[in-house]
Amino acid sequence: MKDPNEIQKKLFAGDRRALAKAITLIESQKEEDKNLADLILKGALPKSGKSLRIGISGIPGVGKSSFIEVLGLKLIEKGYKVAVLAVDPSSPVSGGSILGDKTRMEELSQSPNAFIRPSPTTGSLGGVANQTRESIYLCEAAGYDLILVETVGVGQSEYQVASMVDLFMVLMVPNAGDELQGIKKGIIELADFLIINKADGDTKVLAENAKSTYQNALQIIKKEKFWSPRVLTCSSLEKAGFEEIFDAIDDFRKLASKDNRLSLIRKNQTHSWLTHLFHQSLTQSIKKNNLLNDRFSKVESRVVEGKLTAREGAIEMINELKRSFITKS
Repeated sequence: MKDPNEIQKKLFAGDRRALAKAITLIESQKEEDKNLADLILKGALPKSGKSLRIGISGIPGVGKSSFIEVLGLKLIEKGYKVAVLAVDPSSPVSGGSILGDKTRMEELSQSPNAFIRPSPTTGSLGGVANQTRESIYLCEAAGYDLILVETVGVGQSEYQVASMVDLFMVLMVPNAGDELQGIKKGIIELADFLIINKADGDTKVLAENAKSTYQNALQIIKKEKFWSPRVLTCSSLEKAGFEEIFDAIDDFRKLASKDNRLSLIRKNQTHSWLTHLFHQSLTQSIKKNNLLNDRFSKVESRVVEGKLTAREGAIEMINELKRSFITKS
C-alpha cells in the first residue's frame, strides 16, 4: 500500500495499519518513500494540532513503560484515544528498533483505542528520533486525543522533547537525596509535573519525603509559564495515584486553552522544529559537498595546529560557505 491518497484516506479514518505505514515512510531513508511521506504529511497537517502532547522522561529504572501503560489505560477509560511514541534505542547491528515497548505495554497495546510505536533513534542527538514530530502530526490526523512521547533517559533528549510537547513530565524514584544529586537543575526547570513513581509498600514514606523535597526545590525555581509545576506520587504496581494525575492533566489542558496560550505553545514548537530542520539540512548539504569539506578540513587543521584561533577558523568556514553559494548561483 504505497498510494499516498489511499494511505491518507485510511489514516483519517483512524486505521492503525495506515498510521503505522505512514510513520514507516517518514522513517525511511529511501528518496521515494520520503517523497510519499511528504505528500501524506502535507495532507495531514490541516487535521493535526487538536491533541494534548505530553513528554515523559525519567532516570533509568524509574518504570516509565509501566507508568505509561497504566496512565494510557486510565486515559482510555476516560474516553480518550492514546498514542504512545516510544523512542527506542537502535540495534547496533541492524540499526532497527528493538521494539521492547510493545512487549512491556502488553495490556495497553491490545486496546483498540491505543497506538504504540517504538521509533529507532538512528543516532539522532540525545536519542530523540528525528521523525518524532512528524509522527505526532500523523497520530493527531488519525484522531488520537493524547500523544505520549517517551524519551530514552535524562539528558539532551529532554530538551528536544520539551520543545515538541505541551506538557512535560519527569518521573522519579522515592529517594529524594539521591534524585537531587542525579538530575540536572535544567531538567527540573523543564518539568511541568514531577511524578514520584513506585510509591508503594515500604517506599511510601520515602515518596512523601521526596515530594516535600521537590516541592521546596520548585519554589526556588521560577518558571515563566502560566502553569505552576506540580509534584505528585503514584504506584504503577498498585495503579494508585493516577486519578490525581489525570485531574492535574485536565487542569493543565483547561488553563492552556485560555487566552490563546496553547496556540502560542504550538507556534513556538513549530519555530523550534523549523530551526532544527534548517540546521540539519544545512549540515547534510555541507557534508555532500566534497570541495567544501576539503576546504573545511584544511581550516580545521590550521586551528588544531594553532595557526588560527577557533573564532578565525569559524569565520573562514563561513566565508567558504558564502563563496560556495555565490559560485552555484
